[in-house]
Amino acid sequence: MTDRKTQRRFHFISGLPRSGSTLLAAILRQNPAFHAGMTSPVGSLFTNLIASVSAGSELAPMVSVDQRKRLARGLFDSYYADLPPDRQVVFDTNRAWTATLAALTDLFPDAKVLACVRDVAWIMDSMEHQFQTNAFENTRLFATPQERSTVFTRCEALANRNGLVGYAWSALNGALYGPHADRLLIIDYDLLVARPVEVIGLVYEFLGEEPFEHDFDTVEYDAPAFDENLGVSGLHRVHRKVEPKPRRTILPPELFEQYAQLNFWRELKGSAAKMITRQAEPAQD
Repeated sequence: MTDRKTQRRFHFISGLPRSGSTLLAAILRQNPAFHAGMTSPVGSLFTNLIASVSAGSELAPMVSVDQRKRLARGLFDSYYADLPPDRQVVFDTNRAWTATLAALTDLFPDAKVLACVRDVAWIMDSMEHQFQTNAFENTRLFATPQERSTVFTRCEALANRNGLVGYAWSALNGALYGPHADRLLIIDYDLLVARPVEVIGLVYEFLGEEPFEHDFDTVEYDAPAFDENLGVSGLHRVHRKVEPKPRRTILPPELFEQYAQLNFWRELKGSAAKMITRQAEPAQD
């Protein structure tokens, strides 16, 4: 088992919600050498571990920086210890990874981060579409009845700096201009679903992994128990065929225009991050 841990390579999937991270993981997991999935608990365990032994904690003087690193690395080794030995490349998914890029770089010097993005207006639209589809369920994504009461309050809560979208947006924005931005590859959802062959080919090139022929007509992933517990059934269900699925927005024009202004990566100046680019029409789910 020690040899297996030593040989296993880690990469990370992060970025904005409703932007293709689960789809990307579902595609990559077709490769028998890869393991990938939806958001794992490792990110939360990682941040909680660091907080419990950092300044302000009574445990901080008892745990050196080197010990903290070993404990943090041990989370990954322990969580993924039961993977088959042929799954030598692990992609851990969590929106928090762009906020902890400095620590990841220290623990995994060769790791890369695939950051999924999407027009923020369409992210809000996609979330609202999920809420409307689950009209008889009060999702756990909102803390109070006031937050979930209207499309305006729902969008405002999601966009809050600590909200589902706002936190991920802030973390990615900061990472793109930080000292480890060269570890990031920005992948636009619209481009991924419109031209998956080329996009995934460039992903392999960025990662430095051996190419693999994927089947974009039989991509499958679902997490019904997790989604139902969250109160948003179908949130992580992936359509079998990778293709654009155009539809009209269900957001009021005022909201759509407001959030369409937040796509900061479209003008990526002064960043060492890499981005797969091409003009594409929005592809909705």
